[in-house]
Amino acid sequence: MPRTVLVVEDDPAVRRTTSMLLAAESYDVEEVATGADAVARAARGGLDVVVLDLMLPDLDGFEVCRRIRRTSTVPVIMVTARSDSHDVVAGLEAGADDYVSKPFVPQELSARVRASLRRGGRADHADPVRVGDLEVRPQDGLVTRDGDPVDLTRTELRLLCELARVPGRAVTREELLEKVWGYDYFGDHRLVDVHIRRLRLKVEEDPGNPRHVQTVRGTGYRVQP
Repeated sequence: MPRTVLVVEDDPAVRRTTSMLLAAESYDVEEVATGADAVARAARGGLDVVVLDLMLPDLDGFEVCRRIRRTSTVPVIMVTARSDSHDVVAGLEAGADDYVSKPFVPQELSARVRASLRRGGRADHADPVRVGDLEVRPQDGLVTRDGDPVDLTRTELRLLCELARVPGRAVTREELLEKVWGYDYFGDHRLVDVHIRRLRLKVEEDPGNPRHVQTVRGTGYRVQP
């Protein structure tokens, strides 16, 4: 069954080129030109990936992403002409799963969409894992605390699952980029660090002093069982 990708871009030429690129990869592509339309379409569900331009005529991409996150865990790839650290981190903090900079190489956008779709699947290890007061259930795509579900995005869930698979062991950022994002050569460590911060906000009682998801200085991260 074809996957549905929403392209959010106000420039008609760029929107059409991006849509043609994704359609050639056999995705069903929908297009909108404004942030408000993107939020409304995401709220209706049925999307597999959103490709979201940062600069839009009404709402900027940061606000669009925040609003989408209120109703949906659909993967969001932010597209920005500004690749400086502030804009990239701000987009990820707003809830984007990944980013690509304009002008992008078509193969790079395609690879990032494919990686986002893989993150939407279940993890390949089925046994539940306890992480402190959390239960991580990879096969069900679920994390609970005392039986209550913890609301994680798909990327946050995969990140926690990968760490929980090897409790107590330090996992490098490079390993996480490969296993969670599927990148081996154009991955960005900021993807890992920002998503770890977002994950801690949801699973730690004190995100500034984490007990579950710990930093291993100079290496990466680990979960403490």
